Amino acid sequence: MTKAELIAQVAAEAQVKKADAEKTINALIKSISGALQSTGRLALAGFGTFMVSARKAREGRNPQTGKPIKIPATKVVKFKPGKQLKDLVK
Repeated sequence: MTKAELIAQVAAEAQVKKADAEKTINALIKSISGALQSTGRLALAGFGTFMVSARKAREGRNPQTGKPIKIPATKVVKFKPGKQLKDLVK
């Protein structure tokens, strides 16, 4: 599902205009991003938990040449689904 499809579905289910649904979804994404940036964790009961995790620097290989390369340390966002979401997907 794309963002446009999500906006259309939210607008239809909430019986609001697509423009209002888009503003709401953009605000949600901005709020989630801000929470992860400031606290590093966001838990939504029944849905799941977003968390920022640190990845150590490591050595990898260039797949074309096979030469070793250094991959720098970085932060990544991980998502752990909640029980209700897991049960829905089964």
